[in-house]
Amino acid sequence: MRVLVIGGGGRERAIAWACEQHGHTVEVAAELGDRTADDVDLVIPGPEAALVAGVGDECSFRKIPCFGPTSKQARIESSKGFSRHLATSLGVPGPRYERFEENDVDGALTWWRDFARPVVVKLDGLAAGKGVIVPADDEATEAAIRSTAVLGSFVLEERLSGPECSLLALCDGTTAVALPIAQDHKRIGEGDTGPNTGGMGAYAPAPVSYDADELLATFVQPIIDYYASSGTPYVGVLYAGLMLTADGPRLIEYNCRFGDPETQAVLPLLDTDLADLALACTRHDVGSVELVVRPGAACTVVAAAPGYPDAPSTGAPITLRGFSTTDWANRSEIEPDAVLFPAAVRDGRTAGGRVLAVTGLGADLAAARAAAYRGMDGVSFANMHVRRDIGWRAPGAQLTSYAATGVDIDEGTRAVERMRGAVERTLGADVLRGVGSFGGVLSARRILELDDPVLVASTDGVGTKVELAARLGKVRGVGHDIVNHCIDDVLVQSARPFFFLDYIAASVLDADLVADVVTGMAEACEAAGCVLLGGETAEMPGVYMPGAFDVAGTLVGIADRGALLPRDDVGAGDVLLGVASSGPHTNGFSFLRKLFDWIPMDVTPPGFDVELGDALLAPHRSYLGVLDGALASGTVKALAHITGGGLPENLPRVLPDGVDAEIRVGSWPRGPLFDLIAELATGVDDHELHRMLNMGIGMVVVCAPDDVAEVQASIDEPTWVIGALVGGESGHRRVHLL
Repeated sequence: MRVLVIGGGGRERAIAWACEQHGHTVEVAAELGDRTADDVDLVIPGPEAALVAGVGDECSFRKIPCFGPTSKQARIESSKGFSRHLATSLGVPGPRYERFEENDVDGALTWWRDFARPVVVKLDGLAAGKGVIVPADDEATEAAIRSTAVLGSFVLEERLSGPECSLLALCDGTTAVALPIAQDHKRIGEGDTGPNTGGMGAYAPAPVSYDADELLATFVQPIIDYYASSGTPYVGVLYAGLMLTADGPRLIEYNCRFGDPETQAVLPLLDTDLADLALACTRHDVGSVELVVRPGAACTVVAAAPGYPDAPSTGAPITLRGFSTTDWANRSEIEPDAVLFPAAVRDGRTAGGRVLAVTGLGADLAAARAAAYRGMDGVSFANMHVRRDIGWRAPGAQLTSYAATGVDIDEGTRAVERMRGAVERTLGADVLRGVGSFGGVLSARRILELDDPVLVASTDGVGTKVELAARLGKVRGVGHDIVNHCIDDVLVQSARPFFFLDYIAASVLDADLVADVVTGMAEACEAAGCVLLGGETAEMPGVYMPGAFDVAGTLVGIADRGALLPRDDVGAGDVLLGVASSGPHTNGFSFLRKLFDWIPMDVTPPGFDVELGDALLAPHRSYLGVLDGALASGTVKALAHITGGGLPENLPRVLPDGVDAEIRVGSWPRGPLFDLIAELATGVDDHELHRMLNMGIGMVVVCAPDDVAEVQASIDEPTWVIGALVGGESGHRRVHLL
C-alpha cells in the first residue's frame, strides 16, 4: 500500500517504521496537502491537533481511507470537560470532577474547598500532554488553580492513587482490539519527580492484573457504542489512560490517537501488519485481520533537550555512534535489538523538546530495558536529558511474595521446626529461653549481684542490607545496625546489654571499610553502655563477590529472672502498642533491592526529606532508652521486636498458647518510604507485605487496657494503639491483619 502518515514526531516515525516492516511505501508529512485517493491508499494521522483540525473529515470528503476519527469525535481529547461528561454519562468508572470557565478562580476554589480532598488541575483543551498539574499541598493547589484559570477553561478532578497504564484500542466503529498494555513515564525526573511532560519513556506489556478484553469492555466499548448509536461510527485509535486504584481501574483520560511514547514501545511488539489492521478498521471489519503480538517486551527511552518541558534549548548537533551526521536520522536499527525513532530533529540538530527515542526489544523487560539503554549510550548531544529509571515500577508490580526474590520465609520456619528437637535435647535446666525466642537465656545467679541473675544472649547478622551499604559507600550505619538489633533482641526479655562481639568477613579486606564499620559498632555500644569486647575479621576470596562483605555479632545481656518478659499473665484483652521503626531496619532487603532496582539511589522521591538510599540505610534503632521508663513502671507484660517475618511472625513468639493478635493496619503512620513501597508492590497482599517488612513498627508493647495511658506517658515519643490480643484455637498463636 501507499501509506501517508500525518505528523513528524517520534510517534509518526514509529507508525511509518511499523508499516515499512511489511513492505508498504510510506510517506511522513505534516499535512494531507492536495493528495487524492489516486495518490494514497491509507492515511494514518498521528497528532491530535491534526484530527481536531479535521483531517479525518477531509479524507472522508476525498474518499481516502483514514484511520482516525472526525473532528467532532476528536473532542473526546480536545475537551477534558466533554470527555468527563461523556464517560460519566455512560457509566465509565472515573474520578469525581467539575469543569470551570476561564478565570473562574473563585468558583474553582469554592468547589475544591467544599470537596475537601486532593485534586488534579487540568487545562480543558489540548496541551501536548503537559496541561496537568498534580499539586503537592493546599498552597500548591490554589496556585495551580490560579495559574491554569488564566489559560482557558479547566477541570478539577479527584486525585486518585495507583499505578497508571495505557490501553490503545484499534476501533472499527462497532468493535475494537487491544494492543499490548503499556505504561509511560510522564514526569521529567527519576522516581516520577518534577513537572509533567509529553512522556519520557514507556514499556510494554505492563504487568497489570487486568485482562485487556475486560478493560476494553469497561472503558472502550461504551464509547464505540455511543458513537455507533449516533450514526457516526468511531474509526481509529481510542487511547484510554487508566489508573489501577485499590477500588479497581479508573479512567484518567481519553485520547483520540496513538500515544507518544507508548507507540514507540507497542508497535515493535506487533507481528501483524499495522496497515492491514488500520485499513480493516476503515472498512468496519477489524476482525478480518488476526492481531498477533510477538513474545517478549519492549522498552522506550526518550532523550530530551535541556530546559524541557518549560523552555527547551534547540540547535545542538546530534552524534550517533557508528553513523555519519548525514545519514544517521534515516537509520533505525542502531544496535542489536534497539531501534531509534527521531522526533524533534532537523538537519542533524535538536529541534524541540523530546528529540528522539530508542526502543529496546528483549525476551523480557529486563533484556529490553538493557537493549534500550545500550542504544541510548551511543546517542549524544549537549546537555542531553535521559531518565535512568524507565520501567522502575515494573519489578514491584511483578513481585507477589518474598519467595519471588529468592527468600523463602516458610522454608526457614520449616528448618527451625525440623531442628528444634535436636537442639532441645542439648538444653539443661538452667536454659530458660531457647529455640524460637529472640535470644538464648542462661541462669547466672552465682556470678551476678542480682536476686536471681540470668544471661540473655543474641547472635544475628545484617543480611543483604550490607550490599546496598557497600554499593553506596555508606557502611558506618551497618555497625549501628548489628549492635542495635542484638540489643533489641535481649531487651524484649528485659535484659540490659553487657558485652558485644563482632565478626566481619569479605572477599578482600579493606582496612578503611572495616574501621568504619567497627567505629559504627563502637558508637552504638557507647550509647548503650555496652562494652565492645572483641571481634574477628576474615578474608575469604572466592566465597564473597568482589567488593562484598558481611557482618554478624553476638551480644550478652543481664536480667533478673523475676523481671523476665514475657510475663505469665499475657492474655486475651491485652492491648498492643506500636513504637516506630527508623526504617526497614535490617530485614527485607532482598525484596527492597529488587523493588528499587531500576531507580538511582540518589533520587529524593516526593514526600521524602532524604535521598532514597539514605532512607533505606537508616540505622536500626535501639529501643533501650525509649522503653526504660515503661519497663521500670512494671506495666509492660511483653515486648516483641519486629524483625524478619514482620508482625505476623514475631508477635506469636511472646504469646501464650491459644491467644491470637489482631492488628489494625493503618492505625499508625507508615512514613513516606513505606508508603512508596506499598504503592509499588501492587502484587503483594497486606499479610505478605507485613511479613517481609516492619512497615513502620519496630517494637510492640503488650500491656493491660488499664495501663495503656501510663505506658504511653512513660515513652517520650508518639506511640499508637495498633491492636489487641484475643482468644484463639488451642495449639495456635496467630496474627490477624484487619
